[in-house]
Amino acid sequence: MSDRPGQPVAPVAAYEPPYYVAVFTTVRTPEQGGYGETNARMEELVRDVPGFLGMDHAQTPGGLGITVGYFRDADALTRWRDNAEHRAAQRRGRAEWYQSYTLHVAKVERSHGFSRP
Repeated sequence: MSDRPGQPVAPVAAYEPPYYVAVFTTVRTPEQGGYGETNARMEELVRDVPGFLGMDHAQTPGGLGITVGYFRDADALTRWRDNAEHRAAQRRGRAEWYQSYTLHVAKVERSHGFSRP
């Protein structure tokens, strides 16, 4: 998916299962100093993880944020979870940026997509 100006918005493609998803759902605090820079760095880092397939983001007007990361296998997801910079960002998120969050990890067994021609 892209939410950058001039780039089309599209969901991550359907991949041949099995693969894994990490669904990170958040409500942020009013204090967001440094969040944008850290988020951009995390997006840069995760793209270098072997087995990373893509990421979708959505934000509701009421402040609920959802990020879904797609990973080829559990090892790729573990490499991301254990990345030292990612761990530091997680700590800062709990201390400053998130009012609450949930993380759901699942193995995808079926996947398909549609795009209008």
